[in-house]
Amino acid sequence: MLKRDWPAWAKPSDIIDLLRLSVPIAISRSSFMLMVMTDTIVLGRNAPGELPYIMNAWLPIGILIGVASGLLLGVSVLTAEMSGRGEAENTGRIFRRGLILALGFSVVAGIIVVSVADPLYRLLGFEGELHAGTTEVTRILCLAVIAQLVCNAMASYLEALRKPLLVSVSMYIGVGVNLVLDLLLVSGELGFPSLGATGVAMATTGTNWCLIFVFLIFIALRTPGFKKSGPAPANEVKRQISVGSGMAISNAVEFGAFNFTHIIATWVSIAAAAAYGMTFQMIGFIFMSFLGIGTATSVRVAERYGRRDEAGTVNASRLGLISCICVGLLAAAGMMLLSDPLAAIFVHSEAVIDGVILRPLLSSLIALAGFVVVFDGLQNVAAMASRARGLVWVPAIIHVGSYLLLMLPLAYLLGVQMGHGAWGMVEAVIVASVVAGFAQVFVLEKFARKSLPNENG
Repeated sequence: MLKRDWPAWAKPSDIIDLLRLSVPIAISRSSFMLMVMTDTIVLGRNAPGELPYIMNAWLPIGILIGVASGLLLGVSVLTAEMSGRGEAENTGRIFRRGLILALGFSVVAGIIVVSVADPLYRLLGFEGELHAGTTEVTRILCLAVIAQLVCNAMASYLEALRKPLLVSVSMYIGVGVNLVLDLLLVSGELGFPSLGATGVAMATTGTNWCLIFVFLIFIALRTPGFKKSGPAPANEVKRQISVGSGMAISNAVEFGAFNFTHIIATWVSIAAAAAYGMTFQMIGFIFMSFLGIGTATSVRVAERYGRRDEAGTVNASRLGLISCICVGLLAAAGMMLLSDPLAAIFVHSEAVIDGVILRPLLSSLIALAGFVVVFDGLQNVAAMASRARGLVWVPAIIHVGSYLLLMLPLAYLLGVQMGHGAWGMVEAVIVASVVAGFAQVFVLEKFARKSLPNENG
């Protein structure tokens, strides 16, 4: 009998390496969504009618975070490349440059968002308490974003240096702080006033600013982030900013489009917006595992790309994709089989908004959303792998087509015009995710095989 060899991408040592890097990253990234889900659960059990304030506030805030995350991709990619070449001691300049970029961008963009929040929500048709509540929450969250983007730069640096456990420890400190603040400011424990959605925004802001100090301690003690670095090559600054320019556009489109579906759901009804918002948090929590796989894959691809290892670069990409499919299928099965108990976590059985009982609606939406997660994960992992080896703009074009030009019109058509309500939102997300998933994988396999850099490139 002939011995069957393992596929080149499935070497046990590579699988172990991917798990060693991706699992801590997924755990740390999940902590962010765990904070958001904690906000959603506490608010949903105390003031479910105010959930749309938070969900809709993420439209401008999400775009801001998405653009900044793309601009900060250079911290991860360049640090991983230098580390792969044995130059980790010189990565401090990459980190400090990213820190300045995060702080400067967040302050300027935050001021703009604070200024346009009121007229923006009026333009979108919000009135009365919905307009006032969403505007107030948005302005408070702008303070949170400044700290969050600085933390993102520090987390990316630690992960690229293969220190994801430090990120996990930091973020779960944040989970604990956020839970305490939610209980105090949203639930009104220990005699504090119950502030609803405003309390959620204040809790998020306080948590993010606390995290800055935790990250700074780890960076100072365990990395060369604040140590003197060698001179930078002539094109390093330009490349650090430009490597993530495509991702910045992709994120702005993807985050903006997904968050605009909350606006469309609000046009349907407050009940639809609340149920869809909770479902979206479930999808987002699962997505963090794919973000872990995608980030780990991009680091492994960048390391091999920096070493000019063409076969290793291709195999690192494929291992990331296969891992994503396996995790996605498990997550989809769990959402479909456990939709009722998952819905029970978010809302009381008697929760009603405008005559609509929320829990049955939410349970059906969570089950339907199981079809989203596999393809949503694939598009993310494939796009991050493509960018790590230098393909910047094609993944961005796919995101524009899938989410801006396809998902949003489809969500309006299905949710509002055809009367599918919250179901229409999820149906549109499914179609867009399938298209984006297949397109990003096709691009990675067929067009991302650029020539590897030479000694001077």
